[in-house]
Order: sequence, then C-alpha cells, then structure tokens
Amino acid sequence: MIADLAVAIVQVVIVGAGAPLLVGGLRTLRARLVGRRGPSPWQPYRDLHKLLAKEVVVSATTSWIFRVTPYILVATLLVAALIVPVVTLRPPLAFAGNIILLVYLLLLGTFFLALAGLDAGSAFGGMGSSREVAVAALAEPTVVVAVFALALRADTIDLGRIVERFGGEPRLVANPAHLLAFAALFIVMLAETGRLPVDNPATHLELTMIHEAMVLEYSGRYLALVEWASAMKLFVFMTLLANLFVPWGLSGSVGVGPILLGLLALAGKLVILALAVALLETTVAKLRLFRVPELLAGSFALALLSVMAVFLVR
Repeated sequence: MIADLAVAIVQVVIVGAGAPLLVGGLRTLRARLVGRRGPSPWQPYRDLHKLLAKEVVVSATTSWIFRVTPYILVATLLVAALIVPVVTLRPPLAFAGNIILLVYLLLLGTFFLALAGLDAGSAFGGMGSSREVAVAALAEPTVVVAVFALALRADTIDLGRIVERFGGEPRLVANPAHLLAFAALFIVMLAETGRLPVDNPATHLELTMIHEAMVLEYSGRYLALVEWASAMKLFVFMTLLANLFVPWGLSGSVGVGPILLGLLALAGKLVILALAVALLETTVAKLRLFRVPELLAGSFALALLSVMAVFLVR
C-alpha cells in the first residue's frame, strides 16, 4: 500500500513538474533548428509563475462552467498520470480496461474546454469549440483502435500488462502492426495537443486557431491552469508513445533503483520524440482546416490496418 502510494506521488510529480520542461524544450529545439537562439527551456515555469500572480478577469456572461473548467482539466490529466505506465510497469491505477478510462478522461477535459469556449459568449470561443469537438470526434476513435491492435497482440487491455508483454519481446517493436499503430497514435498526438500541421500553438490568427480560440477569455491563474493542463496532455501522449512502443527500461518492481532507471529511460525516449516533433514542425506547414479531417481519417485507416496486420502477420 505504501509502495503504491509512493509510485502514485512520483508519477504525478514527474508528469506535473516535467510537462512545462517538455514544452520549453520543444520551443528551444524548434528555434535552434531554424537558426534562432529561442527561449530558455525553463521559460514555461516563469510564464506560469507570472500568470499565477496576475489578476483574474472574467466576462460577465460566463457561468460556473468557465470557472471550474481549468480545475477539471488539471484534475483529469493528473488522474491520467496514475493510469499511464510512466516509470514502472504497474501504474497506481492498473486494472483491466484502464485504457478505456484514459480515453474518457481525455474526452471529459475536451468536453468541458469546448463548453468553456462557448460559455464566454465570444465568436472566437464558439469557433474554437466547434473545431476542437470535430478534431476530437475523429481522433479519439483512432486512439482506441490503435491501442486495441496492441491489446490483441498482448491479450490484455491493461496498459501496464501491454508494456510488460512487449518489454519481454523486443522484436515486436519492428512488427508491422506495431509500426502502423505507432504512426496512427503519433498523428493523433499532434492533433490532440495542438501541434503542427494540425494547429499552431505559437499563433493567434483567427482563421487558424483551434485550442487558442477557446482559451482567449482566460487570464491569471485560470490561464495558468489551462496552459499547465495542455503541457501535461502533451507529456501523457508522448509518454504513451514512448512506453507502449519502446517499452525498454521499465521494471515491475518498486524501489528507488528501478524508478530512477525508468525515469532515465523515459527522459531519453522523450528527448528523441521531442526532436522528431521539432523536426516535423520546422519542415511542414499548417494544413488548411478542411484538410485536417483527411489527415485524421488517414490515421484511423492506419489504426485499422494495424488491427488487420495482427491477424495477417505473425
């Protein structure tokens, strides 16, 4: 019981404290790749501290939904940190079907954020909410189907046991079903976290905004919580990609040594993924909005192909 509580605290701290550093590292990498010095990787921490000290300004048209949404976003991502295998094979909330709970938690946050965008009564908020729900409707089924392909291979829908199964068979990393599912989840990660080519987190152009349009009315500590939750969502998705498809370095035992080993392995895999995302974002342009469904439909097709490959390629 004490060991499980310790692992829960460690995973929540890693996700909560490491998420801003991941976002800052991505910004720095993007800047260096295009020949600029760029901001410090620690800049997101300074931004959050600055926002927490600022006064909150709330529109008179908003209801309780607008005020409670930032807390729901943070709460759902912190609970998600207890479901995903971050530094150990057996996360604190390990049970059969925890992938279903993870998808519902992500959808819950998206649902309330879309409501908050509408609640402010601004045209931008409604536009961003409409776009966000459309993207989520196409992206979330891909997550389920891609992980289902892995579950078929591992004979379980428990994330921890899937990682444990693949960790015992390193050759499965090169399996076609594995690679197709990785490609599908990678595209979904870009869409769900508002990265290029689906969205551009560095712009506020009204014709291109999706996530930023919904949070334009937030300020002060509310905006700090929303930005923190967005960073944690990116961290959770990249951790899923890192540990589901390259499950090396994780151990089922609980102790200081295995946890440190898992943390070092996770850090190395996140650095490689962050470099891949930064390279992609510096080489591609943002897609036109009507082309985004085509990209997400392609990711869903890849996920379906990964399921078929499980039966065709042994």
